Amino acid sequence: MKTTSGLVLVTLAASASAAPFNHWFGGKPQWGPPSAAPTESTSSTTSVPTAPATSAAASSVVAGSKAKVLAAASSSPTVYMCGDSTMALGGGGTGTQGWGVYLPYSLNIPVVNDAKAGRSARSYTDENRFGAVINSIKSGDIVIIEFGHNDGGTVTTTDNLRSDCYGAGSETCTSVTGAIVQTYPTYLTNATNLMTAKGAHVIISSPTPDNICETGTCTYTSPRFTAYGKSVVEKAGSMASFIDHGTYLANEYVKLGAKTVNTYYPNDHTHTAPVAANIVAGVFVKGVLCAGSSNPLYSHIKNSTASVVGSCI
Repeated sequence: MKTTSGLVLVTLAASASAAPFNHWFGGKPQWGPPSAAPTESTSSTTSVPTAPATSAAASSVVAGSKAKVLAAASSSPTVYMCGDSTMALGGGGTGTQGWGVYLPYSLNIPVVNDAKAGRSARSYTDENRFGAVINSIKSGDIVIIEFGHNDGGTVTTTDNLRSDCYGAGSETCTSVTGAIVQTYPTYLTNATNLMTAKGAHVIISSPTPDNICETGTCTYTSPRFTAYGKSVVEKAGSMASFIDHGTYLANEYVKLGAKTVNTYYPNDHTHTAPVAANIVAGVFVKGVLCAGSSNPLYSHIKNSTASVVGSCI
């Protein structure tokens, strides 16, 4: 029997895990190895602004239920992050890190990092991860969505349960298993519409590039997912915004040069070392600052435009 991908709205079960590092809001993190395999973790990482910590117990980064986060910050918006390993806590493993871990240092509101390694727009939908976020958000919250690294490939000869149907519109494909697979724009549109219907703001971010300097020369061409993301935002209306994260990061890498950038990828050409994850987060913040008040995150950023890496595009 053929199946179709959909968003099933269910309450997210609460979960908790030990934080892999201790820091105070705005301070330098003291890194330790991730406490869970990034491809298997089901808990979210929550970063909440607090006063300077004096012990590990006072760490401002905690993992916990969405209900606790909303109770603690009911009067202010919460940022939710949906993405893959390039955003997630623990990155791709083996000492790498996702940029979502660093974003809270630039914000004065809580951040829930729901990114999961190995996910695509399709698998994030099919595993009901979008649905869980939709159940958790309230009016005024902000959701950042960034996929693309795991969305390529084909579903007609084999199906890894991640590849989307190729296309810029509402095309569908039938996989070798008989599943009806939708396109990247369709998955993002469905999630965005349900989020904005609850009064949340959605920021669709283009995927960060793989190492653009691994040949010794730094060159970048935007993937098709960048144009797809822009089209989703254009159709979604005023509650959706777009940040070309990929171009912002590529421009910064060109400035830094191949010798430096190649040190940022210790294991492969996709997953960044913590020092690079910090830069990746920084150029995202630059994109928000450059967008100005039209971006819902703008008024919640602590940094000045001049203090953040990158240049406006």
